[in-house]
Amino acid sequence: MFPRILKAILLSVLIPAFFLPGFKIGAETQVSSEICESIEEIDKKCQDLSPSECREFLGECQRYFEEKSIQIEKDITKTEQEKKTLQNQIYILNNKITNLAYQIYQSNLVIKDLGLQIEDTENSIEKTSLKISQSCEKLIFILRTIYDEDQKSVVEIFLAEARLSDFFDDLVALEQLSAKNKELLENIKEMKSYLESQKQALDEEKQGLENLVTIQTLQKKENEGIKSEREYFLKLTEAEYQKYLTEKKETEKRAEIIRSRIFDLIGVPEAPTFGEAYEIAKFVSAQTGIRPALLLAVLTQESNIGKNVGQCFLTNLKTGEGVRVKTGEKESRTMKPDRDVPHFLEITKELGRDPYNTPVSCPLKDKWGNPIGWGGAMGPSQFIPSTWVLYRAKVSEVTGRAADPWNIKDAFLATGIYLRDLGGIQNEFKAVMRYFSGYTWSKWEEFYGRSVLSIAENYEADIKELEKAK
Repeated sequence: MFPRILKAILLSVLIPAFFLPGFKIGAETQVSSEICESIEEIDKKCQDLSPSECREFLGECQRYFEEKSIQIEKDITKTEQEKKTLQNQIYILNNKITNLAYQIYQSNLVIKDLGLQIEDTENSIEKTSLKISQSCEKLIFILRTIYDEDQKSVVEIFLAEARLSDFFDDLVALEQLSAKNKELLENIKEMKSYLESQKQALDEEKQGLENLVTIQTLQKKENEGIKSEREYFLKLTEAEYQKYLTEKKETEKRAEIIRSRIFDLIGVPEAPTFGEAYEIAKFVSAQTGIRPALLLAVLTQESNIGKNVGQCFLTNLKTGEGVRVKTGEKESRTMKPDRDVPHFLEITKELGRDPYNTPVSCPLKDKWGNPIGWGGAMGPSQFIPSTWVLYRAKVSEVTGRAADPWNIKDAFLATGIYLRDLGGIQNEFKAVMRYFSGYTWSKWEEFYGRSVLSIAENYEADIKELEKAK
């Protein structure tokens, strides 16, 4: 009886069953603008392809749009160097609108690709978890068998067998089981390590998806702005356009318009004028070395995101659920419970705020209305609580009071310190990208950094006008 059990156990554990997931190389596919510009057509195409082949096809579409975008940018640069006429200006704006459309198409492709990656990783996690569970059951069975046999004396085992050779077979089988026990344990450790790496990859993929939805929000907003500008110029005659260019150079008039313009920021009850915001930015620049235009541009970018996702109140400290301030609609991922809620309670308590009536950002959503990532960012700089606690002491050192993320001066100062720590004095683009995405980022995420630097360039021109007028 015993040798047969041992042989059955050995047979079950000696069969190779610990293959980690791999990827299949797909066949080449052809791309066209008709397919690449339509998510519906892409979905149809991918139905006939394996997941890896679909991802290859998505990559081809991305390269197609990258080439188109590069060509348009060259065309825009060439036209900008020509005579400033109304016709050229409208031509440039049309090209910018087309270019942004290409970039939005690329964003859709990356969203699709990330969706496939996430699905693949989730399947891999599920398979690895099942293998770990099965291996643990085998290990438990082996350990119980060894334990039961350890309770018997050598004499008992010897007497239980009819032949001397069976006795030695039992001893050999027990030895093999002990060796297999160690091997099985090592396999479980390896699979657990692999599982942890897969879970980390999944978190990174989901963060990438959240970043991409943010970038799409910015792309669409910029596209709307350029379309509005084009509509304005389409109503002008050439003479009116030349007059517009002349008036634009009138320093005093321009400076007054700039100074009084409202600098609209999310989470600030009384929005400052641009002139007031510039004065705060100058103060922060003196403390941190970050130029005012860059600081104002980052804050504008964060507010552009914030205005689109709306604002929420936290309602459940355990789950992180909340509601939208204006509609009362429930938001399941308003604040990450383990990472941010404890810090949020600490921050609001220090400032004497009610945590249930203090506005924070709502989570971003995909095109189907499903939340992506977590909300919970605070004030005009959109700091999440776990990041704010790293900088509030530095802010308090300068202001001499408790740092408040909803206070515009404190928010500006924290952003400046953060950008400085991210290397913003040496390399503004890298610092802005680290501000958005951490120390590593994908090429498609660079839209965020380029957009910030473009805003900063415009603010720099406004600031020069203000300084001239003094």
